[in-house]
Amino acid sequence: MNTQVAEYLSQAELDRAQNFKNLVLVPVVSEYRDGGNYLLLDDALEQGAVKVTEVDRQGSVPDLKVANMCGKMVLIIDGEELVGAKQNRIVNTTILLAPESETTIPVSCVEQGRWAHTSDHFYTEKRMSPSFMRKNKAEHVMASVKMNAGFRSDQGSIWEEIRERQARRDAESSTGRMSELYTKDRPLLDEYLQQFRPVDNQVGALFLINGRIAGFDGFGGPEILARVFPKLVESYAIDAVDMYRGEGTVQTGNALAALFLRGCLEADSDEQPSVALGTDCRLSSDDRIDAALVFQDRVLHLSLFAREAGEERFSNGGSRFARMSHRRRYRFE
Repeated sequence: MNTQVAEYLSQAELDRAQNFKNLVLVPVVSEYRDGGNYLLLDDALEQGAVKVTEVDRQGSVPDLKVANMCGKMVLIIDGEELVGAKQNRIVNTTILLAPESETTIPVSCVEQGRWAHTSDHFYTEKRMSPSFMRKNKAEHVMASVKMNAGFRSDQGSIWEEIRERQARRDAESSTGRMSELYTKDRPLLDEYLQQFRPVDNQVGALFLINGRIAGFDGFGGPEILARVFPKLVESYAIDAVDMYRGEGTVQTGNALAALFLRGCLEADSDEQPSVALGTDCRLSSDDRIDAALVFQDRVLHLSLFAREAGEERFSNGGSRFARMSHRRRYRFE
């Protein structure tokens, strides 16, 4: 286990679970702070501090060029969608751009049927790819990193996942764009979004769908979590909508969350230089696949995803997480 990630997790506590239908959000609160001396991608794009374009006029599906024109660092979060240019893309890994720099970043296409400019540069619709798609992409990227092939995804697998989702949700589009899934289910997604709120000192959120761990995203401070909270919840809610079968509200959360986070402390880890600033950490075990971006010994973003049939393998060894879940457990009465 990477020491910075272990420190981050050791300071975490669980607050009362929030739930709606088949989605449970367990807030993770902490005194941990990374300094926050950077802009988020959405803010940088809206301020004109960053310009994202194709690498050249011909373009390259797995790469984009990002020019950071301001004097601050810019954080790009794994799974964020960039819209426009020749086709919409999602970012393959969390990246910290240096001030006044130009960086080629690894991306995946989420609009298979278009390869023509609709704009000269990309813009944001403040959206992330679905959490399950992020998990599957993390598997691809980890395999690519281990082969020294960079932060690449399995592009064909991502297109196939979008096609299957669109057919299942009756949300096909002429260009196969992922965004059609969000448009089709917007009323249902808004129902979920209205039920969840960040709490004081919250730095992360762990999600369960249909009573099973889906994943966790943690950031370097409450201000960062608050900024990304709506699109983070939406990225899990769209999977919850897809998996909802009319069951009653799921009321489990904290105990399972505690066991999952404890197990992350036991995961093996590999480290390599990130795409830009900082260190990329990849953590894995039979039950989970994780990634973290560490800069100057501080964790800026940590994502953890459960692998299939993982929850029942966890054991309660009286960890800090287990103690916190019992002490702060929310009772649904």
